Amino acid sequence: MGIKGLNALVSENAPRAITSSEMKSLFGRKIAIDASMCLYQFLIAMRQQDGSNLTNEAGETTSHIMGFFYRTIRMVSLGIKPCYVFDGKPPVLKGGELEKRLKRREEAEAKAKELKETGSVEELQKFERRTVRATRQHNEDAKKLLKLMGIPFVEAPCEAEAQCAELAKKGKVYAAASEDMDTLCYKPPYLLRNVTAAESRKLKVDEFNSEKILEGFEMDLNTFVDMCILLGCDYCETIKGVGPVTAMKLIKEHGSIEKIIEAIEKNPKSKYRVPENWPYKEARELFLHPEVKDGNEVDLKWTEPDVDGLIQYMVRENGFSEQRIRDGAEKLKKGLKTGTQGRLDGFFKVTGTIKKRPAEDDKKKGGKKKAKTTKSRKK
Repeated sequence: MGIKGLNALVSENAPRAITSSEMKSLFGRKIAIDASMCLYQFLIAMRQQDGSNLTNEAGETTSHIMGFFYRTIRMVSLGIKPCYVFDGKPPVLKGGELEKRLKRREEAEAKAKELKETGSVEELQKFERRTVRATRQHNEDAKKLLKLMGIPFVEAPCEAEAQCAELAKKGKVYAAASEDMDTLCYKPPYLLRNVTAAESRKLKVDEFNSEKILEGFEMDLNTFVDMCILLGCDYCETIKGVGPVTAMKLIKEHGSIEKIIEAIEKNPKSKYRVPENWPYKEARELFLHPEVKDGNEVDLKWTEPDVDGLIQYMVRENGFSEQRIRDGAEKLKKGLKTGTQGRLDGFFKVTGTIKKRPAEDDKKKGGKKKAKTTKSRKK
């Protein structure tokens, strides 16, 4: 779900923190991608004309396999080196949100069943998309494919977004890529959105600079995380009656959730209601000190694809075109070699303080030295 309303608040209060550019501008970059988000995107987007999932002869879904294969090739062909990060066990606090998602999915399944008899194709497809869930088998399929493609992946101990941010903070990758805005709470140097979106060929990639966001809001990370909890996250409910604008106003005025609660409790006429046993402190801890693998201990390696293995898995087991898979493997080989050339901005770095030239010093002194030099030349 991410953080409710955060994208709009960042756009309004820290517009300089966001830049939009073509995917090709990421040439030479390594990026860590939220694989769990990709699974949902591909299962929803990669479908047959009648709206049903792509399947192999055994009736097993292959939409996610197709998505990972072709989207990854596109990135690599543009000189980008992606690595994928898979979710581990969900935090205990996320249980309530997961239950809500399950209930919504069950309601969508019931509605889809009803619409098969009476509804239009468009209505049916709308509710069928809401029934999508990524299974353990889908995850294992994606990992097997990535290994054959020579693309590294990381299994996070907990939240994938937090691990993506950790890899970026430790310099293993340039940025974390996810559609979830709560990734900003883990403070990666940069967050990328629309990298794997279904409309990625049309959409530009949005890059969020974490430091500039904090500067724009005039907050430190602790205060920013408190604001995000007030906005609404996956870990706990919000204060009743507090929307995005009010959340930012309250945090600006009081500085922390504790002080906001104190102000509400002191005012018997307050229209805001703090939830009972509100676990905001636990949510804060999950954002500020997430369970992740130390980025320094993660070794990311991109290798040549196993063409024979890809043919066996993609063609013989899942029914894809052999020529297309071979062509894709060649693009992978070529793209990974091109990506190793790196970016020009990686070679030019400012080291130390730039000293002023003598002429600039002369100007500061009123040009006396320069006049003397000119006089001596006349002699």
